[in-house]
Amino acid sequence: MPARWRARLTGADVLTERPGFALVGVLRVPQLQTSPGRAIVRRIGYALIALALVVLVVYLDRDGYTDNQDDELSLLDCIYYATVSLSTTGYGDIAPITEQARLVNILIITPLRVFFLIVLVGTTLSALTESSRQAFRIQQWRRRARNHTVVVGYGTKGRAAVDAMLGDGVPPSEIVVVDTDPLILEAAAGQGLVTVQGSATRSDVLRLAGDPHCTSIVVAADRDDTAVLVTLTARELAPAAKIVAAVRESENTHVLRRSGADTVVVSSETAGRLLGVATATPGVVQMVEDLLTPEAGFAITERAAEAAEIGESPRHLTDIVLGIVRDGRRLHVGSPEAATIGADDRLLCIRRVPD
Repeated sequence: MPARWRARLTGADVLTERPGFALVGVLRVPQLQTSPGRAIVRRIGYALIALALVVLVVYLDRDGYTDNQDDELSLLDCIYYATVSLSTTGYGDIAPITEQARLVNILIITPLRVFFLIVLVGTTLSALTESSRQAFRIQQWRRRARNHTVVVGYGTKGRAAVDAMLGDGVPPSEIVVVDTDPLILEAAAGQGLVTVQGSATRSDVLRLAGDPHCTSIVVAADRDDTAVLVTLTARELAPAAKIVAAVRESENTHVLRRSGADTVVVSSETAGRLLGVATATPGVVQMVEDLLTPEAGFAITERAAEAAEIGESPRHLTDIVLGIVRDGRRLHVGSPEAATIGADDRLLCIRRVPD
């Protein structure tokens, strides 16, 4: 018995086994938004183009048409015929009489009539087919989602993490936000981010977010115990991904590291230290804020050592080097091990952000 049918019969609800249409509302892939006014103007333009094309075709072949008074068709008659024909009113006072005119009606005017009707009811069709289009976008995204970043939790920490990544040039399409609050996910979708609604402690939710194929995972949960469960689940699904987790209490840092987190940020104590420093030296806090804000001023960055820098002292470089990452360890510039730059070193330095 196929796994999907077995899951349906046993009542199991695994998100990754659902078809695309059943994921609408759970997984949301952003699309290019168009203002309603512009969409209406565009549809009116399409209708006028179709009308003008029919008028031209009928006018060029006006000898093949007759009206109920047996008069030759004027330009106004052609416009009148095109209008009643495209709107399917069809009073019958003007009709094609030659085979050529009737063939033109079959091959040209009838398709334009169908197109004209589609344009007129385009708004209704758009609303009816939105679910199908979203399901198609979901299937397309799931097939090509690779090397992206998953952000669990879009509260204050999660939003700040996403803003930092966007400030560093990461495309919004390469960031997936997982949260349980639909209003929060609506704000994330407004930034062009892919969103998944559900609890990240469930493995099927993380699979739906593309965890097995992502390069990094940011765990910004509101509770430390939730962060531990999410980290355990994420590490099991993505053994090679880099996991960065935020924790409120420093005593839980080792638990997160043992759960699989590569980097742990203690949010409450870091904020507390900055508050304490600000009472005596507020300029230091402002400088730290400047370094952590990628939009302007200075920023801390990590880059690979260039060929010309290998063997040199980090103190003699143009960039201000704060430390060196070597074999996964961070070395201070003043330490003897960091006296010279190695070929595989990565430099932690301060760079100037263009205004």
